[in-house]
Amino acid sequence: MGIIVENVSKHYGSFYAVDQVDLTIKSGSLVALLGPSGSGKSTLLRLIAGLETPDSGKIFITGKDATDTSVQDRNIGFVFQHYALFKHLTVRQNIAFGLDIRKAPKLKIKKRVEELLELVQLKGLGDRYPSQLSGGQRQRVALARALAVEPKVLLLDEPFGALDAKVRKDLRAWLRRLHDEVHVTTVFVTHDQEEAMEVSDEIVVMNKGKIEQTGTPAQIYDHPATPFVMSFIGPVNILPSTSRIFEGNGFESTQPEIFLRPHDIVVQREANGTTVAARIDRLIHLGWEIQAELVLDDGQVLTAHLSRERFDELKLQPQERVFVKPKDARSFPLYYSI
Repeated sequence: MGIIVENVSKHYGSFYAVDQVDLTIKSGSLVALLGPSGSGKSTLLRLIAGLETPDSGKIFITGKDATDTSVQDRNIGFVFQHYALFKHLTVRQNIAFGLDIRKAPKLKIKKRVEELLELVQLKGLGDRYPSQLSGGQRQRVALARALAVEPKVLLLDEPFGALDAKVRKDLRAWLRRLHDEVHVTTVFVTHDQEEAMEVSDEIVVMNKGKIEQTGTPAQIYDHPATPFVMSFIGPVNILPSTSRIFEGNGFESTQPEIFLRPHDIVVQREANGTTVAARIDRLIHLGWEIQAELVLDDGQVLTAHLSRERFDELKLQPQERVFVKPKDARSFPLYYSI
């Protein structure tokens, strides 16, 4: 068994941080709680950890009702964004802290600490202090300390948010490999869509205290359940359904808006019966692809992504006239405002 959240709510005055949430997290999985600031993801994580108490509902951890169980008795490892390492303790002493508190045998502690130093790729750095480590290394120490007590569940709250982009990307790949080795049920909070897509088995998209959608990264991206999910996961153009770009392309909709991914816009030099004219306002080179900012003749602005090969083939220049059409688009039958 993993984690079951059953009709859980948490409010502060009239504000519902978590509103009647139901969620099942499979044992041994790596799950991302993803959403913007104020969506309730960190509150939900703290409720699972026992750092907050739900106003209603129940939380089950590994098959047992943990709703009223203390933090200490939940056997959970928690890693904060800013590490929370003890500055006066060495790396070894930080990792051993939880085991020392539990009065584990000294030989067992020594063996476990050495195993974890190797696991988190910090072998040889055990006698250093946190101030002598890089940010990425300090975060690995925090993870090793959380794993030292062999928790049933590992919870990470924006674990890489304080790090620069390059270190963050390296640690994401490292966390995925680490999880594949230890198989601890892991839940991490992030507002970074790329991070969630790259690391997790499943993504839980939250908005205004509720879960909008749960699924694999591919399901979330390719089959978004709501306008919010489609607009939050990856770039999107939101166009009125009356836009001329949809005429004759089979994308008629009774809803006021249609959602169109930038990579689903076909750009070509010649007009045909299904294209509309556009002017290239700006070209942005992103390395692996080119982003074209386009303006239709009616003034509608949209963004298209082209592969390097397609861009080189078309030889596009700013202010040139091109012709565009949608390759795929989506509307939502139960329309509501994002």
